[in-house]
Amino acid sequence: MAVDTDELLVWVDQKLCTGDGLCVQYAPEVFEFDVDGLAYVKDDSGELQLAEGARVDVPAHLRLDVIDAAKECPGECIHVQRASDGAPVAGPDAED
Repeated sequence: MAVDTDELLVWVDQKLCTGDGLCVQYAPEVFEFDVDGLAYVKDDSGELQLAEGARVDVPAHLRLDVIDAAKECPGECIHVQRASDGAPVAGPDAED
């Protein structure tokens, strides 16, 4: 299965978030800081998902940006996984 056709989910582990902001720069439509200075994911309506481990769909046109954000994150707190089977695509659990 190819990353460019699979539906992907993304979530942020706030316990590991450094507040660096690379993710917000890469994909502001998906990531945003809350008042606590940590990054969270936003759903397709733009609403911040504050529940621990909240996952959102990655819009097709942002897949590469979200994967790059996960790969570049200094806190290694961004998890990108295939929706179909939960396999890690990018982030600390993915094989490079």
